[in-house]
Amino acid sequence: MRLETPCEVTHNQLTFDVEEIEPILQGPAMDIKPWPGATIQLKDGRTMYIREAKMEEAPLMMEYVMKVMQTTHDFYDIVGARVYAEILGWYRKRLKDPYTLVGLVDGEWAGFANGRLMNKDINISLHTMALMRGARVGAIMYYAKAFYGFELLGNTEWWATYESYNGWMRWGVGMAQPSYPWPEYQHELGGARVYYVTKAYWDARVKEYVRQMVGADLVFDVPDEIIKANETMHLPDDVTV
Repeated sequence: MRLETPCEVTHNQLTFDVEEIEPILQGPAMDIKPWPGATIQLKDGRTMYIREAKMEEAPLMMEYVMKVMQTTHDFYDIVGARVYAEILGWYRKRLKDPYTLVGLVDGEWAGFANGRLMNKDINISLHTMALMRGARVGAIMYYAKAFYGFELLGNTEWWATYESYNGWMRWGVGMAQPSYPWPEYQHELGGARVYYVTKAYWDARVKEYVRQMVGADLVFDVPDEIIKANETMHLPDDVTV
């Protein structure tokens, strides 16, 4: 847009350094308490270590998720596309206050969970994926990120939505999540209905429901050998979603 100036100006052209523009596009980040890292025992007796993803791991993660985008059953194509964009948004600093958790078994990427903070009260759940089948990895990762929001970050509400029938049945119906009136409230994933959990509801029912589904609990006293064994992430041989 161009308009005639309402007064005489000294300089007809102004130049911006891109480093001056970046704070406007990126926005100031909240001071978010980091996920401390935790272990949990899987059904088969193996130990999964859940830690924050490292920024340098983003290209590797996107390499795998690109393959998920080629899978058309159970909405994995759109889930893969959105997860790819979320990882890239985190990597390029175009996602507000994100958190990205990975579950690793002896260094192999087994689970993924991410979200972002709208503000200090509202935690927006984005996606949860199990890369390893038959070990309740998806439930564990969902439990971990909800635990992170309510127990460690002090969030008072958890906003979710569902792209697949399975996700809606397990979490929406399974957790008996209420929803806000639509379209007054819309989740950022496609403008879908917002399902929510309050801290009071988490304490009263949801926390124990998910913990029982998982079948074990998070252990935050992580041995050094577990941390070392999962310091470097490697991708699974196959896509098994």
